[in-house]
Amino acid sequence: MLNKRVWDRLPARVRDLRVVRDYGAWLHTLVCRTADREMYLGSSFLRNRPALELMRRLTAGLPRGSTLRVAVLGCSIGAEVYSILWTLRPARPDLTIVVAAVDVSEDVIAVAEKGVYGPETSEAVHAPIFAWLTDAERHGMFDWDRDQGTVKPWLREGVTWSVDDASDPEIVDRLGPQDLVVASNFLCHMDAPSADRCLRNLVRLASPGGYVFVSGVDLDVRTRVAHDLGWEPVSELEAEIHDGDPLVRADWPWQWWGLEPLDRRRRDWRSRYAAVFQVGTPS
Repeated sequence: MLNKRVWDRLPARVRDLRVVRDYGAWLHTLVCRTADREMYLGSSFLRNRPALELMRRLTAGLPRGSTLRVAVLGCSIGAEVYSILWTLRPARPDLTIVVAAVDVSEDVIAVAEKGVYGPETSEAVHAPIFAWLTDAERHGMFDWDRDQGTVKPWLREGVTWSVDDASDPEIVDRLGPQDLVVASNFLCHMDAPSADRCLRNLVRLASPGGYVFVSGVDLDVRTRVAHDLGWEPVSELEAEIHDGDPLVRADWPWQWWGLEPLDRRRRDWRSRYAAVFQVGTPS
């Protein structure tokens, strides 16, 4: 059996061979079956730039002066929330962007709402939260006091932070309809039946014609739910978004949260690897 060290040394052309991909898929299936899944808080700013770019493109055609409602579920320490606002607000300063940021952990919501980050934050979430930022982005997003960065006020406006459970059917009544529903990197930490139920529940937040961004989930679960509920995959930037998070791509097939390489030889590759879907018919 190949170990991770040998696997990481394989050239890309070898990893792309069908027999090697099949071996990786088999190994990942074993990992998922035997893993004792637990929730991790790993997060970082601007973690998946292609996904953020697609959000920008999808909102480009909104009428001037309109309101955009965004729900970020499993928001962890808030890095994803501030990354979304950093992307959308400069592109559409005329919009009123209202964000509902939700996590089951009161502790991480407290960190997110405070908006102060430093080395100890990276240590707490076991991830380099500033690793993907340029110097311009670091100074554009934060006010710095030595190694402590405080999110700038214009990025903190319009966000409601709450402790809530994305699998609770009543969350729809509490948050109301949303134009964008973002569910990143927490469903993979659930077993398949729980992730399935949670995904079917949280999509009810999306307004007719709204969009669901769902990554960090077992692909079999996402594909099945999308098919059952008739979601329309968004093909724009599909491959770029799939490969846009180097952390999860590098951990396949060794960790349950690892993301398999995109394989265009599959008949279902368009639906299997889409991470963004339009839901329902626009009103």
